[in-house]
Amino acid sequence: MHLQMAVSFSCGRRFAISAKPSRNLSALAFSQASLAITNQSEQSRISSRPSKRGSSKSSSGSQSGSRLAKNSIDILHISEILSRKDWYLLLNHEFRAKRVNLNPRLIISVLQNQEDPLLPVRFYTWVSNINFNFAKNQSIRSVLGNVLYRKGPVLLSAGLVQDIQDSGHRVNEDLLCVLIGSWGRLGLAKYSAEILEQVSFLGLNPTTRLYNAVIDASVKSNSLDLAYLKFQQMRADGCVPDRFTYNILIHGVCKAGLMEEAIRLVKQMEEGSRYSPNVFTYTSLVDGFCNAGQVKDAFQMIETMKGRNVIPNEATLRALVGGVFRHLPPLDAFEMLYGWLEKEPVLPKVACDAILNCLCDNSLPTVAGEFLRESLTRGYLPDNQTFNSAVICLIKGLEIEVICQKLEFFNGRGLKMGFDAYLLLVGTLYQKGRVEEGNLYVDQMFQEGLVSNTFSFNMLIHCFCKNKMMDRASKTFQDMIDGGSHIQPNLVTFNTLIDGHCKLGDITRARELLVMLLEKGLKPDAFTFTSIIDGLCRAHRVEDAFGCFAEMEEWGVSPSATTYNVLIRALCAIGEVRRSMELLKKMEEAVGVRGDVFTYNALIQGLCRVNEIEKGKRVLKTMSRLGLRPDNYTYSAFIKALCRLGRFGEAKALFGSMEVNGCVPDAHTCNSFIYMLVQSSRLEEAKQIFVNFSKRGIPLDPIKIATT
Repeated sequence: MHLQMAVSFSCGRRFAISAKPSRNLSALAFSQASLAITNQSEQSRISSRPSKRGSSKSSSGSQSGSRLAKNSIDILHISEILSRKDWYLLLNHEFRAKRVNLNPRLIISVLQNQEDPLLPVRFYTWVSNINFNFAKNQSIRSVLGNVLYRKGPVLLSAGLVQDIQDSGHRVNEDLLCVLIGSWGRLGLAKYSAEILEQVSFLGLNPTTRLYNAVIDASVKSNSLDLAYLKFQQMRADGCVPDRFTYNILIHGVCKAGLMEEAIRLVKQMEEGSRYSPNVFTYTSLVDGFCNAGQVKDAFQMIETMKGRNVIPNEATLRALVGGVFRHLPPLDAFEMLYGWLEKEPVLPKVACDAILNCLCDNSLPTVAGEFLRESLTRGYLPDNQTFNSAVICLIKGLEIEVICQKLEFFNGRGLKMGFDAYLLLVGTLYQKGRVEEGNLYVDQMFQEGLVSNTFSFNMLIHCFCKNKMMDRASKTFQDMIDGGSHIQPNLVTFNTLIDGHCKLGDITRARELLVMLLEKGLKPDAFTFTSIIDGLCRAHRVEDAFGCFAEMEEWGVSPSATTYNVLIRALCAIGEVRRSMELLKKMEEAVGVRGDVFTYNALIQGLCRVNEIEKGKRVLKTMSRLGLRPDNYTYSAFIKALCRLGRFGEAKALFGSMEVNGCVPDAHTCNSFIYMLVQSSRLEEAKQIFVNFSKRGIPLDPIKIATT
């Protein structure tokens, strides 16, 4: 196929892709699509012929496909039936004709794929009467409850009751419990209580189960008073509270931090109703004590559980660890939990996972590394996700030598890093100049099969580009192409490489990649154009960059704020501030792209560079009017300009106002201001800034005083 597109970076000021890019691109895409359809049709025609050696396999595949197709038709067909007035008659007809094969998976699919929340209620009512077990299936009930919560509320109106009765069925206890559960999640506890008082009109009697549902709805709606009222009314209706009743109430009062009441309810449950607390009861108590800041009592509950042979489950242990870390300083929380673990004969994996995650969330890499090391020697083995989170924490917070030593120990214990951890480690090694070690880890990634699709290749290529290793990025790109038909570069791949080459000023290689991109049938987007425009600006070819900018419109690609920022910054750098302001006006008024803080910083820096401070202040006012907060680059530009003009009083006042306006001076701003003060022999003022900000942990350069 002939590619009628040309790319030129020479001979004039144009960056040209084609005279009629959109048309040619459309033709190319259409041709490829037609070819793909033709090939697919031919492949289907050939594959439909049964081969002598693979006929049974093909037949099996066809039967499987037919079953899947039939299932899809069932769902769509049932959805259509449910929306009709005679829905129950049609469903019964389809069922008797054996065209609807009911099973939990199909029922759940139908429930989840209805826009009108009334239709899942109809379907659940029908299947409950077809097979009583479907009504009791916890997965089906849970899905229906979630649907009613997300798309409800579905109120028990006279119309809904009549609709169900017309179908020959009635609102049964199972459906009513699901409805009450959804009302509780939606904050309609009072409504659920009112319905309970009128259940006789539905042909139902109050039961402990219905009372439990209403009490649970009240707790979920944060209506503890109503929950207690229903609790007190139960016996008058002949309903005896059971373990579920007490557990729901205990959970509610624990959530509210009323721990004395929680303990009272536990005693009442044991002494009055003869129900022993179970793991759910104790989990609520552990969580409640932690939320109330009574951490020691939470640990005591764990010991009580052991004494009563109630084994803590995953929820119990997560509640304990999370609660302790929430209500104590991280290191204190760790020491308390570690002391508890030391007494355990076998380390509970869930608790260790939770502790490790909390240490990482609190940025304690040293403690996390030591805890993981010691726990491994006691038989603890974290899952892949937990281990990778820990490794990422270590890489971000420890010295590279320490990291490598710990990883060697972990690898010896059979632990393997995931893709994200490997990539972060490789990038860190490259940044530290340890290229050979980084390359070894890259080889391990390939050996372990972690780089096996377009996404993982793209991320690895981005890592190379970020560290200016374009030769390695290009080699990986070539390996990707040679790796087989199942791994193909996409637009992200080409954009990453083009951006990497442009940042290093290699416009020629960027052009070659652009040609390849077009040959692959891909269309450049705003990121592609912006990368090339940035590369041209870096090469001081601003007019060529504007030529490329003009071509974006020919391709139907809308420039982004970043595109304009690149051009505005380039114009300001060569002193064409007026032209940059005109471009900003076009950007905001004609195109409708709003400038960001980077846009206005470029203008302010350009104006301050030519000592146009008053104009810069007007731009600053525009920023504030648009809700954009000045940052260190903004303030630094003004401070430098004021110092150059000898207006040190204004510069000092502006520097002092930064924190008041929500911008803490960083090392660059402080260093540049100190330098300007020293150059003007204002040593005391420079020393004062140096001392004040050094005490706050900002790394500043030593003050250098020139000697003659």
